[in-house]
Amino acid sequence: MATAEHTHEHVHYTATGLDNRKIAIWAFIGSECMLFASLISTYLIYKGRSIVGPFPHEAWTSPAGQVFKPILNIPVTSVSTFVLLMSSLAMVLALAAVENRGKPGYVGTALGNSKLWLATTAALGATFLGFQAFEFTSFVHEGLTIRTNLFGSSFFTLTGFHGAHVTVGVLWLMTLLFIDFKRGLTPKDSLIVDICALYWHFVDVVWIAIFTLVYLIK
Repeated sequence: MATAEHTHEHVHYTATGLDNRKIAIWAFIGSECMLFASLISTYLIYKGRSIVGPFPHEAWTSPAGQVFKPILNIPVTSVSTFVLLMSSLAMVLALAAVENRGKPGYVGTALGNSKLWLATTAALGATFLGFQAFEFTSFVHEGLTIRTNLFGSSFFTLTGFHGAHVTVGVLWLMTLLFIDFKRGLTPKDSLIVDICALYWHFVDVVWIAIFTLVYLIK
């Protein structure tokens, strides 16, 4: 009886049958969806309305008469997008490793190594941030800043907010990795890893929308 009461004190289910922490992360993701929907909408509204360059998909001529190619580097961003998508796969494997720790087929194999997959997810997320830092730096060198034109303002705001969310996710993953090294994550901890996974997958899905609407659609 004491064990049951102890369990009841630490697992708080809602009327939906889900833990209140999972309901909270879904509510948070819902609010973040509205935030990114407004940022993406703002970008699309101002798209093509910049009076001066640089432009995302069109060549432009500087006041000095220099002709510049479109500023968006699709191949580089495609690689960074692939990296972020692969991080979602690593996150799935990390959650599965925690949920199935100690089960046959996972013991002593890479599939059961949650440290490996958490570290991989964090490393891939950090790599994506490195690509974004490279992109932002190259844009500034080519004359595009957040104050240059409408494209610059909406682009840096949208992608910058997304980069901030990825940074939070990487720090979250590093925290889980620290816990895993300190005491080990067990199936009892699968909920906290699942919550992190939901956030990480949300960040990836948002980037797919940004990549499609900002980089691919002219």
